[in-house]
Amino acid sequence: MRLTARQLNRATLDRQLLLARRQLSVVDAVRQVGALQAQSPASPYLALWNRITDFDPADLDRAFATQAIVKATLMRLTKHAVTAADYPPMWAALVPDLRAARLFDERFTVAGLAIEAMDALVPDLQSWAAEGRANAEFEAWIAERAGVPGRPVWWALRQIGPFVYSPTGGPWAFGDRLQFMAPQPAPYTGDRPHAVAELVRSYLRAFGPASPADIRQFAMLPMQPIRDGLAVLADELETREGPDGKPLLDLRGSPIPRDDAPAPPRLLGMWDEILLAYRDRSRVIAAEDRMHVSRVNGDTLPAVLVDGYVAGVWRPAPEGAGIEVTAFRRLDRPTWQGLEGEARDLVRFLADRDPNVYRRYAHCWAKLPADAEVRVLAA
Repeated sequence: MRLTARQLNRATLDRQLLLARRQLSVVDAVRQVGALQAQSPASPYLALWNRITDFDPADLDRAFATQAIVKATLMRLTKHAVTAADYPPMWAALVPDLRAARLFDERFTVAGLAIEAMDALVPDLQSWAAEGRANAEFEAWIAERAGVPGRPVWWALRQIGPFVYSPTGGPWAFGDRLQFMAPQPAPYTGDRPHAVAELVRSYLRAFGPASPADIRQFAMLPMQPIRDGLAVLADELETREGPDGKPLLDLRGSPIPRDDAPAPPRLLGMWDEILLAYRDRSRVIAAEDRMHVSRVNGDTLPAVLVDGYVAGVWRPAPEGAGIEVTAFRRLDRPTWQGLEGEARDLVRFLADRDPNVYRRYAHCWAKLPADAEVRVLAA
């Protein structure tokens, strides 16, 4: 039976905990949604506020502090927050390509250190980095031990690791004063196909049904490792027919909601993963709206979901209190009332953390459609 486009949309929302907030721990929620984009320190908190009933940001603070959830450079060479259990196989799946992207870059090779010599430093460096340390400390340690400029070597190592971000405080656990440390989770001991299989299983649990091209977009892996991982998972997979008749992969027995399942409005944070996890993003955002939400430099603005699809963007009102919503098309009165309720809850959520979250991206609003409707909610 061929899935409809709305069924595909509802499947994504259901697995991403966006059809209804659920009473889950932060670790269980992050495991369900696969990974939280963490380019902005605030975004994992906004993601969970949208997904967990009565979410307390202090729970995520504690999870970061204890490394129950870790923040690291992972998919697409960007910062993600994942569970301690998911980090080792994800890192093992991705690290060969992370290394290829960084160890042949002149920003590393300028140091004049052989790759084998760099690798030999890692065990002692990890022991020394059992607690959070600043970039300058890592650079000085490497310079002293290796006799080469430390900055280019640490530039590569902090991304290919395994090293994770260490909380530094502030409203969202991680501030501008970056620190890194060795991860506490035990290293992954399996081979790469099984590591990729675990990454793909996590992806399909969070974002399926999806195509191999979607998996590639999410992970930024070559297709051959993905094929190898899919082969490991063969007995766990089923194929569904997408709206265009093309096959989509899914974990066997995964539920698909009805296409008329109600989808409440949501105010997503910047870089929410549902806008980045697919090659074909039409399941959540129309092509004509993508240029307004996703910028050429990779910035993805805080998006407004209406009936499961992106309908605009939001930000804290630049003049006074409240949430400013810019709608790309006309919304009816019940929809605005639903957004008003979300905005009131969001204002309360931000009040003790950062009422002006994402203010550094205010310049992006100058490029939004001139005919868009703008309202300030919860003023």
